[in-house]
Amino acid sequence: MAAEVPAPQSLIEQVKLPAVAAPALPVGAAEGLRFRCAPDRLAALAPEIGRLLRASGVRPAQYRQVVDQAAGTLSFVLATPDADFVTLDFYRRAQFGVKAGMVRLPGPHGMRRVRTVSQQEILLALMQHGRLTEFSGSACDVQALRDHVAIRQLIVAWTENLDWTFPDGRPARWNGTWWVKGTPRPQVPVERALRDVFLHQARYSFGCYTAAKIVVTQAVLDYYSRVHPDAGRLALVKARLLADQDPLVDIEPPAMWSFESDFDPRELPRVGKLLQLQHDVPAGNFIPGDWTYLVNPDPASSQRAGYEGSNALYLGQGRFDDFYNDNDHAYSYRQKIDEVYQWQFGVFSRSRDAAKIHPLSDEVLGRLGQTPEHGGLVLAIRAVPYLFGYQALPAWVAPVLQAGN
Repeated sequence: MAAEVPAPQSLIEQVKLPAVAAPALPVGAAEGLRFRCAPDRLAALAPEIGRLLRASGVRPAQYRQVVDQAAGTLSFVLATPDADFVTLDFYRRAQFGVKAGMVRLPGPHGMRRVRTVSQQEILLALMQHGRLTEFSGSACDVQALRDHVAIRQLIVAWTENLDWTFPDGRPARWNGTWWVKGTPRPQVPVERALRDVFLHQARYSFGCYTAAKIVVTQAVLDYYSRVHPDAGRLALVKARLLADQDPLVDIEPPAMWSFESDFDPRELPRVGKLLQLQHDVPAGNFIPGDWTYLVNPDPASSQRAGYEGSNALYLGQGRFDDFYNDNDHAYSYRQKIDEVYQWQFGVFSRSRDAAKIHPLSDEVLGRLGQTPEHGGLVLAIRAVPYLFGYQALPAWVAPVLQAGN
């Protein structure tokens, strides 16, 4: 019964998004987690996915399973109200019983246990209303879903305890033993160069764009080399990264930056090496491991290097990345929005510039949490990992050269 489904809470009881955050979707719009398969595969897949969900702590009463034999689809959608698109407060909703997860990561002194987002929360977010994640063809395999969820979890886990330095107008800094600026030295394996970025963080200084690319790349390589070793998929990933011998270029599709005034439209068809885009994602809808962007709309402060906007990785449990350990390793949604908004007032350090801070009401914060067309800062796109080995990856091609270059 509808009365048994609790209404969604505010975003961590911090920012209550107005009604525009939940636009009406077309009747029958695809959303949640969907598998498009041959009929015989659908019958076998349904119980396999059900067992994976239960093993992860997701109970059958928390979602609806729908089989459409005519369309060849099997869908899993949360049993939340149709207009509920928010995921940021899942860990506070009693009906979900979301728990934290633990993973083991290599550290400077051997393996270490890291508290991070649970696969339970990732699966719940994948099934929420408002966006579709589809597995089709050879991806009609429970292992494809396991891989996708685990890679998202690793993106979060590798972000949990970072302490890099923000250059703040100064040149980026790289450990010259392994890197020439942002490119691994010749003959240095990309995974060895990346490992050093995490093991010796004090030797590195770069902006949030580079930081986001490093975390995503590290997570994907780590999954196929250590967590779930797969020589074929690892070779596929490395071939894409090294197609131009510059592994940190074009991790995401260039179209992610199509909102910028100097964007070259010839770049629109080009694809990312590791990530693809999901468009028209409602405000407040994030799946752990998502990469999105908060725009700085202020003409003056946005011209300062590093303050054009904020690249944001969603960590689950209502938290976003803190690459530089400025806020105890994570920001809430409210804090992330407020951070970007305050740049226009010259607040580039919360301690040094505390006198310049303009306190924001919940109403203003709610608006700023919307997409730019509704007066907010958060783009309606999410960059998400490919289904490596389970989908035909579009060929990566070199960047379009500007005339005269």
